[in-house]
Amino acid sequence: MQAETLTARSTSASRGFSSARVLVIDDDRDVCEFMETFLEGDGFEVKTLSKPEEAVDEIRRGEYHLVILDLMMPGMDGLSVLEEIRKHDSDVAVVIYTGYPSLETAVRSMKLDAIDYLKKPFVPDEFREVIDRVLRKKGLLRSPEEELLRSIGENIRRLRHERGLTLKQLGRRASLSVSLLSQIERAESSASISSLYRVATALDTRISDLFGDF
Repeated sequence: MQAETLTARSTSASRGFSSARVLVIDDDRDVCEFMETFLEGDGFEVKTLSKPEEAVDEIRRGEYHLVILDLMMPGMDGLSVLEEIRKHDSDVAVVIYTGYPSLETAVRSMKLDAIDYLKKPFVPDEFREVIDRVLRKKGLLRSPEEELLRSIGENIRRLRHERGLTLKQLGRRASLSVSLLSQIERAESSASISSLYRVATALDTRISDLFGDF
């Protein structure tokens, strides 16, 4: 993959994901350096390896959400690395990329539960779509609206616990149903401004405190 095919651009704020750990395995040090810059610009915590034989030990030591793995590497190719990874971690998401795609290696990758198989070079938006899909599957990516609902729910729950209130007690004070309050706390339902005002009043706090740092 040529470095110039991707342009680093920070999108972490708009995409709304919590920090995810990514391991990049590629024997080309220049590619590793570029991918580290590119992914860190998008808000990821990134580790790179140019020696594929070190991958399994690194997977054991660290908790990674995503592995980006080059297919064609000397000594130990990407599929061999993936086979070893799967012996120790069946959950981590793996994306294979290669400048030499083939049906055989694509099928083998999928059988080893690679989440995607990309031909390189590829464009930034294509790459980000794959990353987004992985993060959504792992529950690490939220839209701004989803992030806001999560923040409100967590703050209401925290304030309620600090005041020693049950959902039923808060519902009585705010004149809201326990069911609705439960859905709001779990970010399963949006609340009207009127409902949030009632909750804030019942918790003896400002409505802005329910939004936290969002």
